[in-house]
Amino acid sequence: MPTILLLNGPNLNLLGQREPAVYGYETLADVEALAQAACASGFTVDARQSNWEGQLIDWIHEARGNAAGIVINPGAFTHTSVALLDALNAFEGPVIEVHISQVHKREPFRHHSYVSKRADGVIAGLGVDGYAAAVARICRLAG
Repeated sequence: MPTILLLNGPNLNLLGQREPAVYGYETLADVEALAQAACASGFTVDARQSNWEGQLIDWIHEARGNAAGIVINPGAFTHTSVALLDALNAFEGPVIEVHISQVHKREPFRHHSYVSKRADGVIAGLGVDGYAAAVARICRLAG
């Protein structure tokens, strides 16, 4: 069964608790359930979260040849991590970048994304519904 790797970066383990005016009240478990429900028949989601950049990179490396695509919310690593970009560049399948908030309405440093240079699509500002849209898109691209 084809797998979509769903990666969440730093502080996303605090969804529903951290800045709900920005990120909403849904939890990471809610995001994972929403993503799985958005999968086309025959696909599954492998959801993971880490506050450690190196762990995210290791998971991306493991996805090579094993995952149909990657949905990633890199959190603050979006704006700082060339290493995540390099790891994603080594992945052959589709990549969709997701941000819960509309990053372009926030602080200027959030307007730049290294990950976007590799992403096949970027979804920002749809709240957690962006994850469902990203998973559905990966299913179409990889199906």
